[in-house]
Amino acid sequence: MNRKAILFDMDGVLINTEVYLIRYWCQAAREAGFPATRAHGLQIRSLAGEYAAPLLQEWFGPEFDYQKIRSRRKELMKAHIAEHGIEMKPGVVELLTWLREKGIQTAVVTATDRERTTAYLQSIGIYDLFDRIICATEVPHGKPQPDVYLHACRELGLSPQDCLAVEDAPNGVLAAYRAGVPVVMVPDQSEPDEKLSGLLYDRAESLLALKEKLEACQGVPVSPSDAG
Repeated sequence: MNRKAILFDMDGVLINTEVYLIRYWCQAAREAGFPATRAHGLQIRSLAGEYAAPLLQEWFGPEFDYQKIRSRRKELMKAHIAEHGIEMKPGVVELLTWLREKGIQTAVVTATDRERTTAYLQSIGIYDLFDRIICATEVPHGKPQPDVYLHACRELGLSPQDCLAVEDAPNGVLAAYRAGVPVVMVPDQSEPDEKLSGLLYDRAESLLALKEKLEACQGVPVSPSDAG
């Protein structure tokens, strides 16, 4: 697991927003008269609009207005964040600080657009801990296609095998795997099934547990407080 760069998904990996994205997707859809459930929300995590829109219309019919319902979801999410702020996942600062000390490059590789990505990361004070911010809105095809991870590798000047991706959801895992980037899953809203497990380089219970694994590869002693 000794790599030159670690590429992090954002929602569900660095910040605790995935649960609210699912909640508000379902709320926005139900407000529009569509019986969306958490199971539907789980399947569209990190899924690019070009794939999410037809999938939602397959489930609910051609009258499902993806852009309108997505806009409502964004309104609900914005209101939630305004009231509650962004909650950082445990171990983020510890892991990013350690990676910087070791000279390992870091990048955010997210399905979220740059404006919101920047706002979220700046609000919790970790924006400057990344060497690159790569958004799927800036490449031809978003997750689960490999474009965003291939772009991240080019930006860092590294081959996919020199990097390690950290993802929490199937569409993100698929994107990294298809790009040839070894991927560690840190589960958030769901565990990997047998098929997804076959695509993983590893699984870590938390970012602190991932830090422990990376330290072991670097030959650095792990203190008890670092255990995940």
